[in-house]
Amino acid sequence: MSAGNTITLDGRPALQFERHLKHSREKVWLAVTDPEHLSHWYPLRVTELEPRAGGRIMFDDGEGTIYTATITRFDPPRLFAFDEHDPEGREREYDDHLRIELHDEGAGCRLVFTHVMTDPSIADGVFKGWTACLDALVTQLDTTE
Repeated sequence: MSAGNTITLDGRPALQFERHLKHSREKVWLAVTDPEHLSHWYPLRVTELEPRAGGRIMFDDGEGTIYTATITRFDPPRLFAFDEHDPEGREREYDDHLRIELHDEGAGCRLVFTHVMTDPSIADGVFKGWTACLDALVTQLDTTE
């Protein structure tokens, strides 16, 4: 079951989702940080991920646009956060910030997914998109060893 809320983080609007997962933090950590696994549920294919704070992530939208991100927190298996930048040639005041926290909870873990948005006017569409992505993450976790 997914719960999503609109919150304010560092003075910026954000969407936050929480899900209880029946899997260990270690298994979920692999699904959210390994490029192959991440590409199965994230909206963009991951072509590169340097697993460290300050590392770079490269995303391919499959339509010729490459997006880059900078990892801001990498604390296995608890916290993964990054700032997603616009492609070259496009500028915006802030980067989107994504944060994935994993907490032990019962026999599994609780995932807290936060998206601090550059443009809050798109929150409804973003909410639906992340709900579908997190559903895909759960399916991936339930169908892999």
